[in-house]
Amino acid sequence: MEFSSKLLENAVYEMSQLPGIGKRTALRLVLHLLKQPEAQTRLLSEALTNLRDEVNFCKSCNNISDTELCEICANPKRDKTLVCVVEDIRDVMAIENTSQYHGLYHVLGGKISPMEGIGPHDLNIVPLVNKVKEGSIKELIFALSSTMEGDTTNFYIFKQLEGLDVVTSTIARGISVGDELEYADEVTLGRSILNRVPFENSIKAD
Repeated sequence: MEFSSKLLENAVYEMSQLPGIGKRTALRLVLHLLKQPEAQTRLLSEALTNLRDEVNFCKSCNNISDTELCEICANPKRDKTLVCVVEDIRDVMAIENTSQYHGLYHVLGGKISPMEGIGPHDLNIVPLVNKVKEGSIKELIFALSSTMEGDTTNFYIFKQLEGLDVVTSTIARGISVGDELEYADEVTLGRSILNRVPFENSIKAD
């Protein structure tokens, strides 16, 4: 792709680094931004800069937050004995949209994937185990995607919790095998949370 401007080329290159954005789409987006009022483009730039510079991760659950403790963890009405384990922040948003869950979350930051070089120590697993050891958590709900990597991560955490006084469950398989949680419709996801099953049963089923 030939560019008449180095500035345009650089902008297209940076835009194309975003997931799912090829160079042609990146060019279309950059040219669209050039057509917009300067103030609008600057607002976008400032929003991204502020996000990068000022965003926090909740010290309790690792969710994205504007403060040290996210709104969910700080909410006294949430059930602090119930923790839903998810891969990333998009899954928190998906489950919250169902309005069927009223506990807390723990964001792992991904799932175990040897093919991608992601091991247990690259995820927020140790803090989760430490939370359980503190004794205030009564149940952990595994709500990872129903993929081989998701199941491997569930099982690894389950083994780390052996001997600890906590119930482990997993969302019902209303979510199709291989599906990512964020793409499930709200009704199906909500029912999967409500109809969760003991994790031991899911191992036997597999």
